[in-house]
Parts: sequence; structure tokens; C-alpha cells
Amino acid sequence: MKSVKSIILTLLLVMSASAAHAGGLFRFGPKVGLTVNELHFNSSTFDGSNKTGWTAGIMTEFKVPVIGIGADLSMMYVRRNSDFMAKNSSSNNTSDNRDYIEIPLNLRYNLSLPVINNVIMPYIAAGPSVSFLTSRRSVENAFRNKSVDWALNFGIGVQLVKHIDISARYGLGLTKAVKAISDYEDAGIQGKNRYWTISVAYLF
Repeated sequence: MKSVKSIILTLLLVMSASAAHAGGLFRFGPKVGLTVNELHFNSSTFDGSNKTGWTAGIMTEFKVPVIGIGADLSMMYVRRNSDFMAKNSSSNNTSDNRDYIEIPLNLRYNLSLPVINNVIMPYIAAGPSVSFLTSRRSVENAFRNKSVDWALNFGIGVQLVKHIDISARYGLGLTKAVKAISDYEDAGIQGKNRYWTISVAYLF
């Protein structure tokens, strides 16, 4: 937990210092959104279903002048909710509500539209994301949430009047987010996150 706090503090300092001293190339601001998460299991024995969560935090953006290339870095508090159950089972779904500090880094390409760039600018983005679990580890005494989760994000977005950033991204989990506890009968079963995030930020 100390290492997570150190990473968060360092990112906050970098975001603030960059935005303050980069002569307009860096901008930052608050960001909020909704998530739709599903656990994708490595076994057909279990089924996951979509559940809605939420996210909130701060975002900083960097743009390279003229060529349209840039990047954004965010630090978000994320609630990921999941339902899953064993197929052909009469039991109720198992609910797993997980809280993370997520740090996504996206490379962006801004699509320049002559005349209306100051009003609307679409972009495409992709990049890695790392999430640190801040909530409980055990789920129903059968599964365990992993403390670190890596993903690869792909997204599209649009900036309105240079300040309002609206984006939609798909997160492809690269590491296991949930794993069956070793003494459970399905100990080899693992689940990875698959999620959509729709968010809006206001950049100063």
C-alpha cells in the first residue's frame, strides 16, 4: 500500500508541475464517467454478465503542436461491479464489487478538421493501463481479487470548444483480476476484466 501511495503522489506532482510550466502544451482537469464491466473466465464453467460502475479523478493532456499527436494520463478511482455464476447452477449470481486506483496512459492522434478545430476535434487513442485494488480481496470464500490489474485500452473521443473532452474506450484485461482460491474445487479458474468506460473531462 505504501508503494501505491508513493506512485499516486508522484503522479499528482508530475501532473500539476507539467500543467503549470509547459506553456499551454499541458492541460489538466477533473474527469468523471461510467463503466460497464464483465469478467471473462478461462473456463466455460462460469459465465459473467455486464454490470455498471463509475469512475472519477483527474486527467492531464499533452499535445505536440502542428502534427496532431499527443497523450493523456489520468488517475482515476474506479468501481467495477461484476456478476458471475456457474452454468447449469440453480444458485444465485455471485456479486463482486471492486474498487481500484486506475492509471491509464493513452497515445492520441487528433483528427484535424479545417475551420472547425476550435469547436470540435475528434481523436483516436490507445495505450496501457494499470489498476491497484483498494477494496477487499476475498469473494464468497471461493475467489480472490488480484491486487494489480494490467489492461490495454482502445478508444475514440472528441474535444468540444477546446475544453470539454468526451471519450469512450474499451479495456482488454491482460492479467487475471479474479482467481479461484487454491482449496476451491475449481482452483484453475481465472477471470480477466473486459470493460467499457464512457467519460467526460473539463481541461483548463
